[in-house]
Amino acid sequence: MKVFFLFLVIIILQRLLELIVAKGNEKWMKKQGGIEYGRNHYRFIVGIHSFFFLFFIWEVIYFQKNISAIWPILLLFFVLTQVGRVWALSSLGRYWNTKIIVVPDAEVVVKGPYKYVKHPNYVIVTLEFLIIPLFYQAYLTMFVFSLLNVWILSIRIPEEEKALKEWTPYGATFEKSPRFFPKI
Repeated sequence: MKVFFLFLVIIILQRLLELIVAKGNEKWMKKQGGIEYGRNHYRFIVGIHSFFFLFFIWEVIYFQKNISAIWPILLLFFVLTQVGRVWALSSLGRYWNTKIIVVPDAEVVVKGPYKYVKHPNYVIVTLEFLIIPLFYQAYLTMFVFSLLNVWILSIRIPEEEKALKEWTPYGATFEKSPRFFPKI
C-alpha cells in the first residue's frame, strides 16, 4: 500500500501544481482581454477529476486490489503520457488553462503536439483514466470514469472550439486537422 499512496501523492501533487499554473495563466489571459467560456460545465470537470481519485482509492482499498502484473508496461505508458502532458502544456505556454479562456485575436498555437492533433491534452487525460486504474486493477473506476470523461469531453470540446473560432483564426488554422488521432 505504500507504493499505492506514493503513486497517488505524486499524481495529486502534479495536479495541484497544474492548478497553480492555470490560475496564474488565467490572471494573465484576463489581463490580455481573455473571455471565459464553459462555466456551466467546468464544475463537472472538476467533480469528475476529483471523484476519480476518491473512487480509485475506495476501489483499491475496499476490494484490496494489488498492483497489476503488467505494471512495468503501464508505468512506461504512464511516463509517456506525462511527457506528452508536459509537451502539450509547455507548447501552449501562457495560453494553457483548465478553463476555456480565449484571448481575442491571439495567435493559434500550432507547435508541439498541436502540429498533429487539435486536442493532445484531452487524449492524454483519456489515456490516464485508463492507465491509472489499470495499475491497481481498478476496473470499475476505469469504466465509470472513462464514460464520464467521454460525456464531459463531448460538451467541452465543441464549446472550446466554438469559442476559439469566434475569437481567433482557429477554424482556418485547424480546418483539416484531426481532433484526437494524428494523420499517418
